[in-house]
Amino acid sequence: MSILVLGDPLVIRPRRLTDRVLARAFGASLDSELAAGRAPESGVLRAARAQDIVSLRSRQAVAGNWDHVLRVARRAQASPATPTRALPVCADRIAAAEPAIRELMARLVTPLPVTARGVAMASVLLTDATSPVYNRNSSVTLGDALAAAVSQLDPAQPLIDAA
Repeated sequence: MSILVLGDPLVIRPRRLTDRVLARAFGASLDSELAAGRAPESGVLRAARAQDIVSLRSRQAVAGNWDHVLRVARRAQASPATPTRALPVCADRIAAAEPAIRELMARLVTPLPVTARGVAMASVLLTDATSPVYNRNSSVTLGDALAAAVSQLDPAQPLIDAA
């Protein structure tokens, strides 16, 4: 079941396989919308995507991806001349932000419920080539982006906006 806001009252409707498949196919776009603050309840696909990414299994996968980025950054700092096939990370910035990244990872794997926005923010930082993880000219610092995601992953955050 997913919750979808249609007008004022919450309407509960069955979660359709088609919605789940489309939400996964458009995951990057939907994650960007969720990270930007679009309410999960404002669309069927956003609701399906939000329900998927807040699962503990999905959050653990995102935390594992962050752990991988830390390892890649350490290797890049240890041997900067070694070419890589992947998009190069800003290793020095990642190393400097390691405590914040560790906090983000801890929040992601907590068994308590967290907001879809926070999970989406953590994911978008890893998947968007313009994010400060990869782009030295990003308009936001990695520390600020991590702090924003960590604050959204606070279990005290309301799961549904009252607005």
